[in-house]
Amino acid sequence: MNQPNRAVVTTSTLYVVPTPIGNLGDITQRALEVLEHVDLIAAEDTRHTGLLLQHFAINARMFALHDHNEQQKADQLITKLQQGQSIALVSDAGTPLINDPGYHVVRRCREAGIHVVPLPGPCAAITALSAAGLPSDRFCYEGFLPAKSKGRKDTLRALEQEPRTLIFYESTHRLIDSLEDMVDVWGAERYVVLARELTKTWESIQGMPVGELLAWVKEDETRRRGEMVLIVEGYKKPDDDVLPPESLRTLALLQQELPLKKAAALAAEIHGVKKNALYRHALGQHEE
Repeated sequence: MNQPNRAVVTTSTLYVVPTPIGNLGDITQRALEVLEHVDLIAAEDTRHTGLLLQHFAINARMFALHDHNEQQKADQLITKLQQGQSIALVSDAGTPLINDPGYHVVRRCREAGIHVVPLPGPCAAITALSAAGLPSDRFCYEGFLPAKSKGRKDTLRALEQEPRTLIFYESTHRLIDSLEDMVDVWGAERYVVLARELTKTWESIQGMPVGELLAWVKEDETRRRGEMVLIVEGYKKPDDDVLPPESLRTLALLQQELPLKKAAALAAEIHGVKKNALYRHALGQHEE
């Protein structure tokens, strides 16, 4: 419900203000009013935010607050807020703190008893999730995967049996590496949606098993350009009666050299399936 009599901004208040992830029309009227009336804007990149303000004819004082200086500059902002100033916190795009700077400042404000007001608005992760066609009642936001393959694979292994829908951000130059590691760790059948350039002219949302998605991305260099979100289907526990083809091939090979029980146990350990299911399958094959 609208509150027309409420002041646009109040003193000694930090406003967390989302900004568009691509389409400038997505900024809210409230965000514009706050940006116009606060005493100071703490921006991840003052040049980037300056273009946004210029587009909407807003003149405002800015303060650079980014990953490299946030902890050192937090005290300065706290002092300004305690002196009665109102400050808007913005990132280059989307909602501050969501894989962007701002956590330390917000934490320090709350510790100091300073009022923090969050504004709703654009967020690439939620925008992508809303169009992915994957379960959205429970999801897990993971940000960017590690840059190096070992760290990336370790993270993917830790998430291998996570049942919630997974959300990752990814960069142009690491997209193929990340998809290849997903295939190596999770197998080629895990369903993944690639949401690229959301809200922009060349927006595309493509979903398919990750092995097919990897091949699709490799076919055309333009398919890995721009800002990207990966939405990954959560882990589904396989039915005992539905065994991965790879586990059956491994079982068949091991049976040539080992007793059935031992072969089933080893194949189950290799592929993460139940050894009893493999054992019953092999017995069924012998009975046919």
